[in-house]
This record gives sequence, structure tokens and C-alpha cells, in this order.
Amino acid sequence: MSGMIERLPGWPTLPDLFGWVEGGFPAAHTVPGTHGIRIEEQLTDEAYVLRAELPGIDPAKDVEITVTDGVLTLRAERTEETEDKHRTEFRYGTFTRSVRLPSGAKGEEATAEYGDGVLTIKVPVPEKKEGTTTIPVRHG
Repeated sequence: MSGMIERLPGWPTLPDLFGWVEGGFPAAHTVPGTHGIRIEEQLTDEAYVLRAELPGIDPAKDVEITVTDGVLTLRAERTEETEDKHRTEFRYGTFTRSVRLPSGAKGEEATAEYGDGVLTIKVPVPEKKEGTTTIPVRHG
């Protein structure tokens, strides 16, 4: 063996495992029959920001973003045709990704922009009030 690690058939390679850690376990955030979307998430002082890789799509007609019960779902569909002298090739698929929004996020006020193959979604998250709140007691 001389220091080499033998891979068992059917077991993922180390790069595959790193991909799972980076993107979540396969199908953990997707709908069956669809493909996942690679994303980056960031929580700033005022907003939750999600950036998604979606090259080769028309955002006006191929992207749907919904928020339901604190879960943001991104759905995109891509159809691409490549023509060569001797053949034509279609590449297509439906891509989805769902993420739970942080507590207090205002999903109804989300904005989205698309540029250079990246979709950026910003969801306002109001600043949490720290300190003590006094609750008055009414006499009845």
C-alpha cells in the first residue's frame, strides 16, 4: 500500500466530501428531480444577503423567488442550445435552493438584482432592540 489510501467502490472521494460540506448534503435543500444552486450567505447589521450562481439565465422570465413562513426559496430554469456544424445540443434543468431566514427578517421587503451570472437577494433584518422593556400592568 505504501501510504496510499484505497477508495472503496461507491464511496465518495475527499473532494466530493468537501463539496458536500460547502453545499450541504445532496438534496438537503432541493426538491427531488431538481439541481442545487451554489450560494453564499451573509448577515450584515441591516440585512441578510444571499448570492446565488446562476449563469446563462434570463432573470426576468427564468427566476422565481418566494418567501413562505420564514423560508426563502429560489427557483430557476435554464434552457440553452448549442449548435455545431454537425450537431445541436440542449442543456437544461430546474434549479432550486431553500434557506431559513434569520429571526425578524422582513421577507416581504426583499429585493433582488442580477448581474454577471450572480443573483443577489437582500432581505432587511431590523436591528434587535437590546436592554430592558417595561410592561405596564393594567388594573381591571
